[in-house]
Amino acid sequence: MPQIKTVKDYIRTIPDFPHEGIMFRDVTTLFGDPRGFRMAIDQLLHPYAGERIDKVVGLEARGFILGGAIAHQLSLGFIPIRKKGKLPGKTIEQAYALEYGEAVMEIHEDAIQPGEKILMVDDLLATGGTAEAGIKLIERLGGVVLSCAFVIDLPELGGRKKLEDMGMDVHILCDFEGA
Repeated sequence: MPQIKTVKDYIRTIPDFPHEGIMFRDVTTLFGDPRGFRMAIDQLLHPYAGERIDKVVGLEARGFILGGAIAHQLSLGFIPIRKKGKLPGKTIEQAYALEYGEAVMEIHEDAIQPGEKILMVDDLLATGGTAEAGIKLIERLGGVVLSCAFVIDLPELGGRKKLEDMGMDVHILCDFEGA
C-alpha cells in the first residue's frame, strides 16, 4: 500500500544555503508538483470555509504564488505587499528588522478599505519580522487581519509566538526544526 504524502514531503531541504549552517526549506518543489500544490492550497483554505474574507494579501515573493491561488479559489481580490520600490503609484511603507540590518515593505495606499477582512499568506514563518510588517501595513489602512497562513513554521525562531502575542490567529501546515 503506497504511503500518503503530506505537504512536508514535497518540500526540499538545501543545506548551507544561502549561508553555511542554514537549512533552506525550498517550496519550489511543492509548487512544481500538481498534487502537492493543490494539497497545500486546499489545506491553507480549509480553516476559512464559511468565513467572510474580503481580500487575500501575499507577502513577497512566494506569498504571491500561494495568495494568488487562494484568492482565485475564493473568488477574491489579491493584494501584494512588496519590497520598497517595486510598486507603482502611491504606497505606504513599514520598516522591519533583518538578521543584519533593516528592510522596508510597501503596499498601495488604496489597496484595502477600512474594515475589510484580510487573510495574509506567505510560505514560511521564521522570526515573524516580515509578517509583522505586513500586519502593520494592513492595519494602517484600516484592514482587519482575520488570520495569517503559512506553509512552514520554524518554531525555534519564535515567529508564531510573536504573531500570537500580537493577537493574530496563525495557521501553519508543517514545521521544521532548526534555522
